Amino acid sequence: MVCGRSKEFLEFICVHCGHDISRLNQGREIARAANDPLPRLLDVSNQGGFRYRGSLENLSLVVLKTSLDDPDWPDSLDRESGTFIYFGDNKRPGRGLHETRRFGNELLRRFFDRLHVGDAGRRSIPPIFVFSGTGEWRDVRFLGLAVPGPDIENFDDLVAVWRSSEGLRFQNYRARFTILEVAEIPRLWIDDLIKGQDPLARAPHVWADWVLTGRCRPLKAVRSIEHRSKSEQLPATPADLAIVAKIHAFFQSRPHDFERCAASLGPIVIQPMLDVHAGARAPEEDLALHAPLHAPNRRRRNCG
Repeated sequence: MVCGRSKEFLEFICVHCGHDISRLNQGREIARAANDPLPRLLDVSNQGGFRYRGSLENLSLVVLKTSLDDPDWPDSLDRESGTFIYFGDNKRPGRGLHETRRFGNELLRRFFDRLHVGDAGRRSIPPIFVFSGTGEWRDVRFLGLAVPGPDIENFDDLVAVWRSSEGLRFQNYRARFTILEVAEIPRLWIDDLIKGQDPLARAPHVWADWVLTGRCRPLKAVRSIEHRSKSEQLPATPADLAIVAKIHAFFQSRPHDFERCAASLGPIVIQPMLDVHAGARAPEEDLALHAPLHAPNRRRRNCG
């Protein structure tokens, strides 16, 4: 569902289950902070990755905003497992891990400390709404209602990772959240949170169940099998096509050697992506690489 730039916001946030589980909230067609839709939707500030209502000691709700396109800090959502990886806000050297302006890393530390306390700790963790930018003006997409930690026991749910920049080393948090299987978030519940009223009174059942029992039901959306067309797989420029043609000619009489070559190159390309999203997949999950040798101009034969 889409909220038009010139219209009032709808009375609820709706998350559609499927391969696209998100709802788009649009700002006005001027990329200014004043046109950010989140203040009107959740009564939070109009800037920053960490936005919240209340004080650090008494939070009523928290918003995590991500661009999903920062190569240095690659936030990510695995829609098949419901795992959301989010990096903290100490992204430059010169400050301690918890000494950020918006206290984002301090919030993460408190969330996960409380998570590990158990029942009493979960009751003090506020609802966490996750949004991503769309690249269009100040528009944001709702990714889901999150809770800290994975849906299975995992001791690296919050990790301080080292980075270096400008010749200096520094630390930032990598946090693992779970997007809950919540189909609809009522506007009345959001209003309760904004007013500081009982967060459990009108809460979605799945979130309330997590608070009271610790049971975590992630929103898992199995990906549809999608195959790229031939034109999408081929290079776009003549120079790149010439490279592909040379590779094919080199291995044309030795197709099995090409498969061994591809098998050697595959880990070099894939492993960095796996390192970034470590833990998003099950440890026993295997990856397969299918690399037959085909000519760029090869045509498919019709069956029958």
